[in-house]
Amino acid sequence: MKIKLSAVAMLATLASGPAQAAALTEAEATFLDQMVVASVVLEQRCDGYEIDGSGSVQLGARLLGSPDAAMAMIDAYAAAIKARDGDSYDPGKFRPEVSDAASKTFRRVRTDLIRNPKRACADYGEASMDRGLLRRY
Repeated sequence: MKIKLSAVAMLATLASGPAQAAALTEAEATFLDQMVVASVVLEQRCDGYEIDGSGSVQLGARLLGSPDAAMAMIDAYAAAIKARDGDSYDPGKFRPEVSDAASKTFRRVRTDLIRNPKRACADYGEASMDRGLLRRY
C-alpha cells in the first residue's frame, strides 16, 4: 500500500509541474505584446527607430503598477530570448508563459515585416513610438 501511495504522490507532483506555470495577466500580456512588437521592429532593422528604455519602463509601470513589475517583465522577456537562442540565462527570471506568448507575437509580427517591410515598419514602428517603447533617431 505504501508503494502505491508513493507512486501516486510522485505522479501527482510530476503532473502538476506544467500546471504550475501561471497565466499572464491581461496587463502583463499587453505589455509583453508591445515589447515584442518593438523588439521585432528593431530586429528587422526598420530605419529610424531605437529603443526608449525609460519610456518602456514607464509604460510597463503604468500597465503593471510599478517600475519593479515592469522590470520583472522586461527581465522575463530577456530570459526568454536568451533561452530561445541557447544562451545562458537566469532561470529565476524565466517564465514559460512569457516565452510562449512572446514566440507567438514575434512570429506574427516578423511575418508581417518580411511580407511588407515598408508598411509594417511604419505601422509597428509608429505604434511603438506612440506607446513610448521606441523613439526616432
